[in-house]
Amino acid sequence: MSSYILLKQKLDILGCEYSEGVLLSGLTSFKIGGNADMILFPESEEMLSAVVRACNENEIRFFVLGKGSNILVSDEGFRGVVISTSKLDKIELIDENTIYCQSGVTLSKLCRFALDNSLSGLEFAFGIPGSAGGAAYMNAGAYNGEMKDVLFRCDHVSFDGQIGSFSDLQLDLSYRHSAYSRSDKIITGLYLRLHKGDKELIKARMDELMAKRRDKQPLEYPSAGSTFKRPENNFAGALVEQCGLKGFTVGKAQVSEKHAGFVINIGGATASDVMGVILHCQSVVFEKTGIHLEPEVEFIG
Repeated sequence: MSSYILLKQKLDILGCEYSEGVLLSGLTSFKIGGNADMILFPESEEMLSAVVRACNENEIRFFVLGKGSNILVSDEGFRGVVISTSKLDKIELIDENTIYCQSGVTLSKLCRFALDNSLSGLEFAFGIPGSAGGAAYMNAGAYNGEMKDVLFRCDHVSFDGQIGSFSDLQLDLSYRHSAYSRSDKIITGLYLRLHKGDKELIKARMDELMAKRRDKQPLEYPSAGSTFKRPENNFAGALVEQCGLKGFTVGKAQVSEKHAGFVINIGGATASDVMGVILHCQSVVFEKTGIHLEPEVEFIG
């Protein structure tokens, strides 16, 4: 009996929703990527643990998908299982200053929940197009704020199915990095410590930052956000622009003419097109400045 038949039998027992032959381009912000063999939608930490164990038992590879906003999926797709966190979407107040949310909650929903409860500290994240779990995974940040400013604990499931958590210094939060970055653990829940604020001022700050994003970023095109990490004492977009690469195009992928820190899909781009733009930018910037641009986007294939 095939591995996938055995896996589906286990999923049916668990009551875990799944689909087969899913086109991943519809699930990523780049709108790029081929098919995955299966996508699973666990609804609890315990179900996720059982799903991971089942994949291991049947020797099926997997990767975890949040909002798909910081990844580039191969044109050939992914031979294995995609585990979506979209149904891990619980959010609640623990006390007057503390929010707990599951990893599949979108950042926009999390920010609005904080606003509704007059809690300040997450305004910087409003408009970042990702999930809470993804934001913790990469210590997402913008406009002088980062997840490390508010995050003090994460619950997780290890690739072997063990349930655990990291707190405070164990989270190892630094620029676009956490203890979970490229690790064998899947974030399932976040605990955020905020502070009481004036609801109108919080909303005004959120609106201000969203207006800045719309004004400066190419939000009208599919992308994965900032393509490169910020080099020390510099800015990736500024370096790309200084090297005359604004508008550089391979196929249907382009360095945005609005913001050179973004590689965008101008309509029908392939993963190969995007990689062509990224590699060319890295080569030219290194040749002209001696600085190596490290991709912020993760590659799945």
